[in-house]
Amino acid sequence: MGIGLIAGLLLGLLAAGLAQRGYPALADVLRDIRPLGSLFLNLLSMVVIPLVATALFAGIAKLGDLRTVGRLVVRTLTFFWATAIVAILLGFLVGALVLPRAAVTPEQQTALRAAAGADATFIERAAENIPTGLQFLVQLVPANPFKAAADGNLLPVIVFVTIFGIAAATLPVEKRAPLTNIADAATDALIRIIHWVLLFAPIGIFALVAPIVTQFGWSLVRAMLWFVAAVIIGVILLIALVYLPSVAFFARMSPIRFLRAAYPAMLMGFSATSSMAALPLMIDAADRDLQIPRPVSGFVLPLAATLNRGGSAVFQAIAVVFVARLYGLPFGVGEMLAAGAAVFLASLTVASVPSAGVISLVPAFQSTGLPIAGLTILLGLDRISDMFRTMTNVTGHLASAVVVASFENRK
Repeated sequence: MGIGLIAGLLLGLLAAGLAQRGYPALADVLRDIRPLGSLFLNLLSMVVIPLVATALFAGIAKLGDLRTVGRLVVRTLTFFWATAIVAILLGFLVGALVLPRAAVTPEQQTALRAAAGADATFIERAAENIPTGLQFLVQLVPANPFKAAADGNLLPVIVFVTIFGIAAATLPVEKRAPLTNIADAATDALIRIIHWVLLFAPIGIFALVAPIVTQFGWSLVRAMLWFVAAVIIGVILLIALVYLPSVAFFARMSPIRFLRAAYPAMLMGFSATSSMAALPLMIDAADRDLQIPRPVSGFVLPLAATLNRGGSAVFQAIAVVFVARLYGLPFGVGEMLAAGAAVFLASLTVASVPSAGVISLVPAFQSTGLPIAGLTILLGLDRISDMFRTMTNVTGHLASAVVVASFENRK
């Protein structure tokens, strides 16, 4: 998979440079192969919902004791929330240290808005689709779980499968065993499909990365170099100072071993900018390389893919500081607390809108008085920063599964 990523980056940069000099042929070819990337993503995405359903059901039903389920939920959410708070604080710190060097001219702002293809009206309209408060709680319970699955709304599916799994766990062993055996067999078959799909991973990742790099090149990256650098520094620090030490301290696992096992899923998250696309690889890594019991990985990883977004929290904290500096607005302790609380709450929702990491910043901007129009600048390079924050999210997903599994094993 790494070959596809490197080839996509190099050829994309070459095509962008040639296009700027009046030779667009290579750029046109790379844009035309975008459907191959979409096909590769579709092959992975088609197994996400059934894999989550079978692995999660088997995991919960095998636990048997409802107290075990409750303990698993508490430990999982505690890790999610604790690392999210640390990620937000880390983002504010990195933003305060790095962003004073950032300077974006009005001309560059105009170019970034053009690259985004969006304006403040689009952002405000998209923000209305983000569930908040009681609306979020109502949407957690699906009136039709099959429709939720068809729409790709994973969190309601997780709620239904969790309830179904708890109900199955209360059945006598002789009635529960056939259900869990079928779920285990289906999970094994779906993982085998993943192995087949991964044979085409270099081509798929190349087709995903090359058109994006061709579109942006380095011109717009240079315009916001310090912002992009701050995001990269922030997510690397989150992995190095939070996720890897957690794995080493709680699970007594070598960070090298963890990264070697997590690498395929991290690379998929980076290329596809989607934790859902990387979820099958995460479950495979947990099963084969990390030796995490399926009852734990089947519960923690799907939940992490929807609720645990440490990389996004780092990005959002840095983005708030950046836009405040860009418009010359004060950003003191009060504004930081308000923005931090809004970013934390936004991490608990699942926004089914494009560029959700940017759109979810609307509450933080509203609470601190930042102009919503500032988000259009962030949209210009959202794909580039999205690669790094999604890779970090995937790392956090697997780290959470390793840590929770270590506690369960001790129990």
